[in-house]
Amino acid sequence: MHLTFNVERLLLPVTVDLQQKLQTIATQHNLPTTSTSALTFNFRDTGYSAESGGWHPVEIRIEQENGQWHFSYITDFSYVGYPYPELAKEVDFDFDNNRASVLYSWEEVITDSRVAEFYQMWEHNFVAYVEMEAFDEIKVTVENQ
Repeated sequence: MHLTFNVERLLLPVTVDLQQKLQTIATQHNLPTTSTSALTFNFRDTGYSAESGGWHPVEIRIEQENGQWHFSYITDFSYVGYPYPELAKEVDFDFDNNRASVLYSWEEVITDSRVAEFYQMWEHNFVAYVEMEAFDEIKVTVENQ
């Protein structure tokens, strides 16, 4: 089954490259099925830690509505805090609530031009990391109707 994205609900310049990456991963997992209402993609570098660094975990959720898919959120996590670091949202593009934020920096309406500019850079890097196979664990969680 093909992931057809609702371009009217793309509040940011999500590229065809990212959409195709998600399609490829979904196809590898034999997804989606006709009863699938949402997919959550988790990208992990299992060696990532507060001590040694690595590639930040990323979570992307897409939801289906009337046969088309839309982005719910894209979140990039990092370790914060000392001496007991924990994973926190470092970058969050929340399509459902029309908000975007960067930890310790700014929160803005997702349609702001500054957000779009930052998103393009973030996505370009993320897609490159996926192509470099920086994430050694990619999981897809399925929600059915």
